[in-house]
Amino acid sequence: MAGGFQRGRRQRVPKIEVRGQLEKLEREGPFKEWLGMPDLYRHWLTVDGELYSYQTEDAELPVAIGDRVVFRYKEAKAGRWIDRNSLGKAIDPSDYR
Repeated sequence: MAGGFQRGRRQRVPKIEVRGQLEKLEREGPFKEWLGMPDLYRHWLTVDGELYSYQTEDAELPVAIGDRVVFRYKEAKAGRWIDRNSLGKAIDPSDYR
């Protein structure tokens, strides 16, 4: 097995993780990016007063307004983009007994 390969000298920017209350949820789409690609939906999520964008093939998300959510995102010129498959409900261990 080959080893010792480095991706470069720059440090990778770590992903930012957010936990918060989902206040608002909007959906746009479906969009057809190119031939053969499934329809994409763009979801706009407002979490603790901040706006985030999430793009997926699913028309419905596994979270609802009022849920406590957790996800990773990255900053871009166009806004804050949630990483694919990182959106989910935050579980509080103190709720389970």
